[in-house]
Amino acid sequence: MLSTGKRPNYGEPSFEGSRWLIWCIYRWYKIMSPRIDLEIDGIAFDEKNLTLYVNIHQIFRIWIIPFYKAPVSFVTVLKLVRYPPLPPQPSYSASINPNDSQNGSLASSSKTSLFFIQSQNDLYQANEFFKFFSAFGVLSGFLLVWQFAATALCVLGAGLLWPVSWVEQNVIGGNSQKSIGEAARG
Repeated sequence: MLSTGKRPNYGEPSFEGSRWLIWCIYRWYKIMSPRIDLEIDGIAFDEKNLTLYVNIHQIFRIWIIPFYKAPVSFVTVLKLVRYPPLPPQPSYSASINPNDSQNGSLASSSKTSLFFIQSQNDLYQANEFFKFFSAFGVLSGFLLVWQFAATALCVLGAGLLWPVSWVEQNVIGGNSQKSIGEAARG
């Protein structure tokens, strides 16, 4: 089975034998950080697309750096494959008798399926990712200042350039029912 993964600091290409590559990556993680405290905060399963969303927070420690720890939160998106695959489901029509004892027995009579991870994608916010590389939160502090500055620039740009969006919404977009005063009030 082919598998792949994406993380902020490396990627795992998909090819025959990529499971060995994943094993090496996780072995290196185990060497660098023999103990990772991990808790799952929530899980959502998209059965139609066979995708599992896992909200995780963990404390990552590197043994070679004493007193270092990186408490991070992230979401892991796991693409799954079902084995054995389910047989094609019959399409039901109005001619099927709902009182027939055979209806609905397909699911209960089929064998139990196992799910295997086809790909894993770890999604970190920038401030969470910086915690891995930032001693005592220095990079996280710079990122926080950057985020506040970017927010201030967005507010300033929205205040100065609101006529541009008004023209896009009311002239180009064809919504001619709003006046300039109505559009400015929101």
